[in-house]
Amino acid sequence: MIHSVPNNAFHLMYKVYRNVFPAVHAELSYWIERAKSIPDEELRTQALASIEEKTFHCEGGSIYSVLAGAESDKAIRFVVAYQTISDYLDNLCDRSTSLDPDDFRMLHQAMTDALTPGNQPQDYYFYREEKEDGHYLSDLVKTCQEVLQTAEGFNHVHEHALKLGGLYSDLQVHKHVVEEERIPRLQNWFSHHQEEWPELSWFEFSACTGSTLGIFCLVSYALSGKMDTSLATQIERSYFPYMQGLHILLDYYIDQEEDEEEGDLNFCSYYDHEEQMRARFQYFVEKTNEEVRKLPDPFFHQMIHKGLVGMYLADRKVGRLKNAKSFVKDMLKVSGRKATFFYYNTKMYNRLKPGREL
Repeated sequence: MIHSVPNNAFHLMYKVYRNVFPAVHAELSYWIERAKSIPDEELRTQALASIEEKTFHCEGGSIYSVLAGAESDKAIRFVVAYQTISDYLDNLCDRSTSLDPDDFRMLHQAMTDALTPGNQPQDYYFYREEKEDGHYLSDLVKTCQEVLQTAEGFNHVHEHALKLGGLYSDLQVHKHVVEEERIPRLQNWFSHHQEEWPELSWFEFSACTGSTLGIFCLVSYALSGKMDTSLATQIERSYFPYMQGLHILLDYYIDQEEDEEEGDLNFCSYYDHEEQMRARFQYFVEKTNEEVRKLPDPFFHQMIHKGLVGMYLADRKVGRLKNAKSFVKDMLKVSGRKATFFYYNTKMYNRLKPGREL
């Protein structure tokens, strides 16, 4: 079992590969079997695809379980269930014939309920034809609730988790509506938050809301029994907007070619030119460095930060991007030696797992 927070990169990777990933795959195996029994063909297809294509989301998020100490297994159980909800709903919105914001809002009510023990599961499919999922989504919600009920510090983090979860759900609604309404909706949404975050553009703010890392950090610390109100507040500030923004901007960066081919929204395309994008990515790296130093276990959070940079830049898709070599070189330079360690570690991991992309 994992009982201590690793204080160096080698120790962290050892714990992750030896303890965390096997537990993640065991949880996912259960949900795969549940997904296979979903009566509705379309819902079944999207549930299975979301796990098959996005296992690495659960793997990455579950690294936070090391913060939960002796309760790490519970943290993994929560992360896998919550991230599976996120990925499943993303598939339903991305690949659906529906462009109804009411439908997307109702689906994402599941993410709010998952963070609120006591909330009864609702008819999340109210606005769509496909409805019969064999209680798959409601059971994912209940699994999250069951874990949170056992976290003695959850009362301190509930407000912050709901805020981050609410922003995430807002993004999913706005970015999946009919194409000509997406940008106006996102810009209008940002106008209500711009006073708090004047240094961000509308598309950078949108990216910052698209990560679940802050929630995983909050829940893992709550499970550890070390949570109080000031720590919960600091976690939100340290993760939102910069750590989460860096996470999602990197995700969009590696998907640029793919999104252009498929006509999908990509926030990196809204920078005026590549030099501006490069400078802003470096700004996010520097601000994340500054913020995570304020947390307990700062070495761990720095490793997560550096790991994001290293692992995303090591993705096979990066090699197909214009000016990728110089971009990667500059980002690793500003991010430091730990990011370079994770970059080469991920490169090796990808070679050992043919056909697999992180």
